[in-house]
Order: sequence, then C-alpha cells, then structure tokens
Amino acid sequence: MTRVLKYVFYDLLRTRFILVYTLFLWFLTFALFQFDSDAGKVVLSLMNVALLVVPLVSVVFTTIHYFNSYEFIELMLAQPIHRRAVFLSEYLGVASSLVMAFLLGVGMPVALFGAGTAGLALVFSGTMLTLVFVSLAFLSSVLTQDKAKAIGVALLFWFYFSLIYDGILLWVVYTFSDYPLEKITLGLVALNPVDLARIILLLQLDISALMGYTGAFYQKFFGSAAGMLFSSLTLLLWVLLPLWAATRIFQKKDL
Repeated sequence: MTRVLKYVFYDLLRTRFILVYTLFLWFLTFALFQFDSDAGKVVLSLMNVALLVVPLVSVVFTTIHYFNSYEFIELMLAQPIHRRAVFLSEYLGVASSLVMAFLLGVGMPVALFGAGTAGLALVFSGTMLTLVFVSLAFLSSVLTQDKAKAIGVALLFWFYFSLIYDGILLWVVYTFSDYPLEKITLGLVALNPVDLARIILLLQLDISALMGYTGAFYQKFFGSAAGMLFSSLTLLLWVLLPLWAATRIFQKKDL
C-alpha cells in the first residue's frame, strides 16, 4: 500500500493542475493581505474561497483523476494487492496532494501575516472540507462507470451542500419561526459540512452578533470545548462515512 500511495502522490505532484491550484491560492491570499491590513477582513474574504472554490475543485479534480487512473487501478488489482489497499492509496494520494496545495497556498500566507485564531479556523475548515469532498467525489466515482455521470453526481453533491441546503434550512427556520429552533438548527447544521465550517469561521471572526439570538446560542456552544469537539468529530464523520461507503462499493464492484 505504501508503494502505491507514494506513486500516486508523486504522480499527482507532477501534474500541472496541482501547481496552478497552489499558485492561484497563494497569489490570491497574498494579494488580499496586501490590499487590506485587517486580517479579519481578509479571512472573511477567503471564507468564500474555502467554502465554495475548495470543495468544487476537490470534487471535480478527484473525479477526473479517478477515471484517468482507471487503467492503473486495473493493473494494480491484477497484482497480489488487496482492493482496499489500492483504493485507499488513491484516496490518500489525492487528498494529501490537495491538502498540501491548500496549506501552501492559504495556510502559509495566513501564518506569515499572523491572522490569529480566525486564520487557524480558516485553515482547519479548508483542510477538512477538502477531505470531505474528496471522499464524496470517490463515492460518486464508484457509483457508476460513466465519467460524465460521476462528474454530474459529484457536482450535485457540491451544489446541494453549498447552495440548495441553505435554502432548505432558511425555509425551515422561516416556517417554524414561532418555535424554539436553536437546538434543531444545530442538528441541521451538522448535516451539512459546509454550513458547519461557515459557522465555525463566522464565530471566530466575532460577528455572531449579526446572527441574532441563534448566533448567541452558536457562540455559546461552538465556543466551548464540547462545541469544538463536536464540530471536529462531525467533520471527521463526513470524511470517514462517504469513504467507508465508497470502499465497500469498490471492493464488490466488477471492474
């Protein structure tokens, strides 16, 4: 498994896309810090990148890479290597290369300019969302043998979690506004990794007062040790559950 992982990882590092993705994030982050000396405002601007661009790049790149590597995967499966080891090597290779690109492109400038806890929350959220959407992309890839359909399913995951789910959540809050919904919305937020990452970032930027009483509730919960543990474990589950499902399907799939 280690040899396969090293090959996948180094092969991805040689691709032009990873370099372009890293440079794009690096120049964007540095430019924002140069234009505005307020680290909080810069992190707020980068939040849209972490919540929208990073997941989109993760699902599209992962799905394309999986189908482009199909012949290599078949070759590895012809060797005395367990299917799970080959699949997890592919996942770890893709995930680690995208995470490294994000850390170099965003994490390094954030550390150099000293963005504080908000910057740490940004790096943590971007890293976890990368892992989450790589898992979802692998799940969509093993559900079908058609590349176009797999990309469509992966984009549907991104579109649902990034845009559609917010509309559903707003409808629920508006429809049942006469009832106490703080704990219910907390559960609903946990069902969407993008919303969970967004709330963590907003609370670290000390603008939860703009969210009203619900924001005060989130501040009280996520600001505590229990809240941080809950959010971290929930995001970790969003990484592991799709990966577990994708691995099970891949092991039984007829290539």
